[in-house]
Amino acid sequence: MNINWNYPTAMRTGEGRAQEIADICKEFNVQAPLIVTDPGLATLDMTKNIMTCCTDAGIRAALFSDIKPNPTGSNVEAGIKVYLEGKHDGVIALGGGSGLDAGKAIAVAANQTCSLWDLEDIGDNWLNADADKIPPIIAIPTTAGTGSEVGRASVIVNESEEKKAIIFHPKMLPGCVILDAELTTGLPAGLTAATGMDALSHSLEAFCSPVYHPMAEGIAIEGIRLVQENLPLAVKDGSNIDARRQMLVASTMGATAFQRGLGAMHALAHPLGAIYDAHHGMLNAILMPYVLVANRSAIGPEIERLARYLKLSPDFDSFLQWVVDLRAEIGIHENLAAINIDEKRVDELGQMAVADPSASTNPIQHSAEAYTRIVSNAIQGNLE
Repeated sequence: MNINWNYPTAMRTGEGRAQEIADICKEFNVQAPLIVTDPGLATLDMTKNIMTCCTDAGIRAALFSDIKPNPTGSNVEAGIKVYLEGKHDGVIALGGGSGLDAGKAIAVAANQTCSLWDLEDIGDNWLNADADKIPPIIAIPTTAGTGSEVGRASVIVNESEEKKAIIFHPKMLPGCVILDAELTTGLPAGLTAATGMDALSHSLEAFCSPVYHPMAEGIAIEGIRLVQENLPLAVKDGSNIDARRQMLVASTMGATAFQRGLGAMHALAHPLGAIYDAHHGMLNAILMPYVLVANRSAIGPEIERLARYLKLSPDFDSFLQWVVDLRAEIGIHENLAAINIDEKRVDELGQMAVADPSASTNPIQHSAEAYTRIVSNAIQGNLE
């Protein structure tokens, strides 16, 4: 089933469509793309096949994969060096969140006179970049979770400040995205679960945001339904191509919806990821019910409406129980202690969460002390 969409950018959806990469490069006048991916994907056949598709078409492609699961400023700087020395003219961002975010960050910063951190999403910082010097970006996600393929930002760890920074520019939105479910069938069940919960967190936080954006709200609610119906199937049977395809679409929908904003899950997941180098999707998955409880007083009617759409009992407790049951069904840990996060820095994490941009669109403006309580409860497994 091959379908082309044009929302929010050009999308080519269907199995086997990664083989169209050379045609897409030519469409964007890219003759020497740098393929950016993670070390694990760099050795796999899917990456080799993409390289081969390019070289067979006379396109001079090279590979960069020296990036961490939570990509850092140093990783981006190393990629920029390879990009410039290789005289590349475009980026193919391949992978999960790390490959996509690093690839987009390399593209936006490679030809600029300003630094990467000058493009942090604060005020009008994006104007520091010369938009004409940002090369084309083509995105190929291999996990169904981050949705970075349809985002205008990358999350990069600023090592000197021990925090995750959101790098933003409108032209970071890839010019073309390939959603090829065949590339996701080899993803282990644990990663399928964690990344799938990340997709759910995006749609759920966007749905709960107080920002007025009815279109994003509509996308979010349908994205949640797709996760409900397909994530357990994809975890149980990784070869279920229909479930894999639907999860890729749900991931893209979640990232499209969070134009409406995110919330406390991400406000905490960002500093936790920066400090403990933990998997972003797993952090959101573990935090989800604790944040729902903390936000309960502000989101009751919305969650009741969402529960009705999902054919659950139309009340908050029914939806909360569905989240808890889903996590158990797909093997998500119940608390942060299970991934070696302790309470030594909970006060600092509370302060960092308040300062995180995602906190601004949480339905409740929690204090640093409130965020500290949420993360402490999540460590202890105390679902109040």
